[in-house]
Amino acid sequence: MPREHTRTYFLGKLARELELRGLEAFLRPDPPSLKVRDPDAAIFTETVDCVALSDGWFFRWSWGDVVESADQPAAAADRIVKVFTTGESRPHPGLEDA
Repeated sequence: MPREHTRTYFLGKLARELELRGLEAFLRPDPPSLKVRDPDAAIFTETVDCVALSDGWFFRWSWGDVVESADQPAAAADRIVKVFTTGESRPHPGLEDA
C-alpha cells in the first residue's frame, strides 16, 4: 500500500474514534492529516498526522510528539480527548441511544 494511502487509512480510523467521543475530525489531503476540534470550543483546534517510524506507524501531535501507535486508534482518541476536555469521554449525539 503506498505511503499516502496508509496514512489516510490510519487517520480515517482515528477520525471515527474521535467522532464517537464527540469531537470533529476533518481529513486534510496534502499532506494527509486530521484537523481536530471540539464543536463546543471551536476556537481550539489541533492537527494530528500519521508517520512511519522504525517501530511502525504512529499518530503524532502537531509539535512532533507521538500520541499513540496507529494500531491503537481508540487509545489515541482517548489521549486526544483529554487535551480537549476535562478527560471525560462524550458520546457522539447520534450514538447515545445505540
